[in-house]
Amino acid sequence: MPPPNPVETLKAAPLAEVIRLLLVQFRRLLAERDLALAPVDIARIATKLAGGGEVDDAMKTLRDRMIAIVAESEAVLAGWKLSFAESLKTGMEAMPGWETTAEFLEIANAKSNAELRISAGAALVTALGDRRYSPYLIDLIEHDPDEEDVDAVIARRVLLFASGVDDQAGNWREQVRVWVEDGP
Repeated sequence: MPPPNPVETLKAAPLAEVIRLLLVQFRRLLAERDLALAPVDIARIATKLAGGGEVDDAMKTLRDRMIAIVAESEAVLAGWKLSFAESLKTGMEAMPGWETTAEFLEIANAKSNAELRISAGAALVTALGDRRYSPYLIDLIEHDPDEEDVDAVIARRVLLFASGVDDQAGNWREQVRVWVEDGP
């Protein structure tokens, strides 16, 4: 039997599990920023958010740390004069500053890490009730409209949750875009 497809698994997973997976990704980076999250903390936050619970003070601290992590990653991309959307469309062959394989790998790693931190961070910040990075989730969906990528699936799940848009609506993308554009 083939291993489970992570995209299909994420599409079917409870939202609390999706949020839990995002939080686990950032555990080390959050600890470096004086926010240690034990597995029980992660489970509590994920369950509360997925259940539509109020964002408490601990979650506001988490949101602030995530905003800082996304901002750091935006600065990495800005160093190459790229926005997040531009970075998603820019292949490594078009990236400046490398001549050797080692330089290529260093830049590829930095670019990839920045993109991943922005995409997952934008999802968490949005789930935590702050829309400032929601346009990045739209960028992910537009970059992968068939949702073949884990990041696009997470973006869709979080946007639908945060906006309250029905995922069965034929025009869910337009409804979500309006919600993002209307946000503060």
